[in-house]
Amino acid sequence: MVVLGATALIALALDQWVKHLSTENLEEHHPVRILGGLIYLSLLRNGGAAFSFGTGFTWVFPLITLVVVGWIVWMATKLRSVPWALSLGLVLGGALGNLGDRLFRAPGPFQGHVVDMISVFAPEGGKFAVFNIADACLTVGVCLAVLLELTGRQRDGSRLSGKAGKNTTTEAGTAEAGKTDATTGTEERA
Repeated sequence: MVVLGATALIALALDQWVKHLSTENLEEHHPVRILGGLIYLSLLRNGGAAFSFGTGFTWVFPLITLVVVGWIVWMATKLRSVPWALSLGLVLGGALGNLGDRLFRAPGPFQGHVVDMISVFAPEGGKFAVFNIADACLTVGVCLAVLLELTGRQRDGSRLSGKAGKNTTTEAGTAEAGKTDATTGTEERA
């Protein structure tokens, strides 16, 4: 729980600090090119989700976020894995960062626009979607969770393996290991 909480607090603090710096120093429609054009800093206020999807339904996003935050808090009581704590901490910090914008920024509570500012230059000559630190934390946290699931790492610290996701030592495997051949009297190993 300490790792989850610390990760979430660091992600949230970094997100809010960068948003504060962005709103104080960047102007809308005047991108700042850095790293030779690999990254642009461009202030954008987003009333929707990713790629400005659902702009007319801004009030739904805080409700979804509250459900996700509730699930993570409930899951934290069962958590015994540091990688899962990092994953869920990143998701929690990112979710809270954008929730803060939705609740406290203009145009009003549950309708606030999220402050985005980072755009990665696409190789085709265009620019990728504009995002913020909270979005990056959410993306990395979810990708880490998928990786943990695919590698069989459980939230309780155990690890699954095998085709059907069975524990590494199964009852059938244990019974097979010490089986004795009745005709020769020799012990077979599975």
